[in-house]
Amino acid sequence: MTATRTAAEAGLLGSAFRDAFRHHPTGVAVVTARDGAGVPVGFTASSVASVSLAPPALVLSVSHRSSAAGGVLAADSFLVHLLEARNVDLARRFATSGADRFGPGTGWTPLATGEPWFPEAPTALRCRPLARTPVGDATVVTAEVVGIRSSGRRGTPLLHHDRGYHALGPLP
Repeated sequence: MTATRTAAEAGLLGSAFRDAFRHHPTGVAVVTARDGAGVPVGFTASSVASVSLAPPALVLSVSHRSSAAGGVLAADSFLVHLLEARNVDLARRFATSGADRFGPGTGWTPLATGEPWFPEAPTALRCRPLARTPVGDATVVTAEVVGIRSSGRRGTPLLHHDRGYHALGPLP
């Protein structure tokens, strides 16, 4: 096999992989932290999963293409805001390159520990990284959940599917 053909095959596999996960619905979260200079950073994530109950832990993937990647990966702690359908504007803002994510009127406030918090999100998990593992064009972060802020609200879940946001409703 030539290197060109191998690259072409890798491209086809990557495209098929992207298409497969485009049709696999996932929950939506916004991850926020302070970078080394104390500037708030964040991104929308659809790659968050629980890992352990004792201790509470989760895993998420941080794309190196995200402008917030460096700040979140270097942070000693971060928040994972689990979103509902009513939070779709927050998800879109943090998924849009160049958006004013923390500007006036965005409704965030810093926690006493410094992380940017969006009270409109029904649940925010305060996390401390346990491991950061580079994998291709991303870094997989395993983190211990050290605190939870919950509004107690349980609204309609927000999902990401086929490059768009959707609300999950009950089956008939």
